[in-house]
Amino acid sequence: MNKAFPLLLCIFYFACADSSQKETKTVASTTTSEIKKTIAIDPKTIDSTKLNLNFTPKGNYEAIKQSITRDRSYFSKKLRHGKQKTIDSAAAYLYDKLLNELIPHWYGTPWDFNGHTNIPNSGEIACGYFVSTTLKHLGFKLNRYKMAQQAGLNEAMTLQAKNNLKIYRNISQNDLKTKINQVYRDGLYFVGLSNHVGYVLIKNRELYFLHSSYCDNIVVIEKAATSPCFQSDMYVFAEITTNEELVQKWIQNSAIPIQQ
Repeated sequence: MNKAFPLLLCIFYFACADSSQKETKTVASTTTSEIKKTIAIDPKTIDSTKLNLNFTPKGNYEAIKQSITRDRSYFSKKLRHGKQKTIDSAAAYLYDKLLNELIPHWYGTPWDFNGHTNIPNSGEIACGYFVSTTLKHLGFKLNRYKMAQQAGLNEAMTLQAKNNLKIYRNISQNDLKTKINQVYRDGLYFVGLSNHVGYVLIKNRELYFLHSSYCDNIVVIEKAATSPCFQSDMYVFAEITTNEELVQKWIQNSAIPIQQ
């Protein structure tokens, strides 16, 4: 993802940072009967109950993917009888499946600048591949390789038309949080930074960053404002679960062309 793009006479590079930019943080350990790994979830700042999220991997990952394929046919049939209601229902479904069933399997997966594993916690995953792979596993019809290799702006435009993106430059964390809450409601969003990409979860006006972290060297969820990897000169946001056009593409299994 080392492709640059011109914007307002400036050049920005959206890519996972290299190893020289790594930082270390204290992480917590979680053990289940299926998996024992280290995940960067600070119980003092990330409350799964408050967020109504699951952080522990449950069930068989391939079985979850297969269930998503089956469930999509249900939404496809419902779309013919009530478009808006079906899209709203599908959006809630995608939010739950991605955050509570798919991504928990990815927490703790090692980061690597060139990582592109298709299997959570087996091999390494770069920031762009974490996003494109989980979206593909969620059932979006896209090429995870091509998407991950694009500049962050192009990744955002793959998900939403450019004129609907929100772009912020040289902004403090407090101002960014205020502006984001003025234009977005609770949901999951894509974010491209000056040298990184990931998901932003907005919940009760708080911003959480889910990403394959070059700071922690693993996939993490953390508060955006205190994440060293979230510090950037520029932020580009694209809607995912609040994006009705994108949700309809998922329902209809429409191909999502990669913007290059």
